[in-house]
Amino acid sequence: MADKTIMITPELALVGRNEAMPVSGEHYVHHSSYLRPFDKSYEVTYFGLGCFWGAERLFWEQVGVVTTAVGYAGGFTPNPTYEEVCTGQTGHAEVVMVLFDPVRTSYERLLKVFFENHDPTQGMRQGGDIGTQYRSLLLTTNPYQFRIAERALENYQQALAAAGKAPITTEIHPAEEFYYAEEYHQQYLAKNPDGYCGLNGIGVCMPPMLQN
Repeated sequence: MADKTIMITPELALVGRNEAMPVSGEHYVHHSSYLRPFDKSYEVTYFGLGCFWGAERLFWEQVGVVTTAVGYAGGFTPNPTYEEVCTGQTGHAEVVMVLFDPVRTSYERLLKVFFENHDPTQGMRQGGDIGTQYRSLLLTTNPYQFRIAERALENYQQALAAAGKAPITTEIHPAEEFYYAEEYHQQYLAKNPDGYCGLNGIGVCMPPMLQN
């Protein structure tokens, strides 16, 4: 069995398929559409912070977030299934797509939520969830997001160092393809309130420079 903490190479990744995962497109909580294309007045971004069930709930609760969806990104296999992602042979992480209104919130505020609500120092794991699918990941959709994500990471790293914490392992990349997860994963904790949530922050606040 392959070590699921080692990133697969494109040549060895599972082949996948051409057919997209069928999903309803209606957000169970907000009753908004999470299918593209989106209103151009909104902005989209992607966060990976471990198991996507609790991560999605964290973001759909934020003011200014229009809709969310969970899926797979950052890897190589087109249109993977959850079972395939769990093998570690797709390269994908579990991520949350967040569509937000920049008039009501900001990418900076969402980055604060991201960094403070998981442990970004754990590499290819998040708590007891082990494997490349659980890595800390920021996938940006424009140059501004990329620049601010890098600045936020550096800012938070300084705060963690001052608190005696380990270095941040969060990856930052421009977003490529996002593949929707199966329907039962979408807004899972709204449908299953007692379901598993592995989110656990590291206990260090983001410094004030990004709280605007």
